[in-house]
Amino acid sequence: MAILRFRIYWEDDDSVYRDIAIRHSQSFFDLHTCILKSFESDSKPKATFYRSNDAWLRGREISIEKYDKEYKAEPLIMADTSIGSEISNPNQKFIYEYDFNKFWHFMVELITVDKEENAKLTYPCCIRTEGIAPSQYGTKGLVDSRLAEMEEKYDLKPDAMADGFGEEGDEGDEVEADGEEETSTDEGNDGF
Repeated sequence: MAILRFRIYWEDDDSVYRDIAIRHSQSFFDLHTCILKSFESDSKPKATFYRSNDAWLRGREISIEKYDKEYKAEPLIMADTSIGSEISNPNQKFIYEYDFNKFWHFMVELITVDKEENAKLTYPCCIRTEGIAPSQYGTKGLVDSRLAEMEEKYDLKPDAMADGFGEEGDEGDEVEADGEEETSTDEGNDGF
């Protein structure tokens, strides 16, 4: 059974992406659910896929349900459409549109086809995570494991004074004050 590996980029920041492995026989609804889980989003907002090409132009729609809007062609339904049936080339692309109020777009690109399943994985599954997912509702709390990782990675310490940055009234301000006094004294001597 073929295992398809897709890379899902967030349109606003292509350094934020997830790699998802899915069986070719699984449905677009399975892919939709896995994308939401990997980007820490819920399934309340509406979502749809579009078949796409190398120029990221929208083709046939693959939707959760038929929405109340005009269609050029009847949409395919996610739960009834297998992933493999919509793969026409080894670099197949889809556009995933999530939350019709925010219009978040994710670029879905087939990056690998494996012939063998990994017995340790339950498909579909997220096999790689890069970047912090966009926040679905407002801002995410700053105190979580990712902040600790970021502090460790960039060595963000509360005492920035070690890097030469001080607080108001430290030595740095005294130097500026002395420099200002010298300037005003020199201006006074020019008049004599």
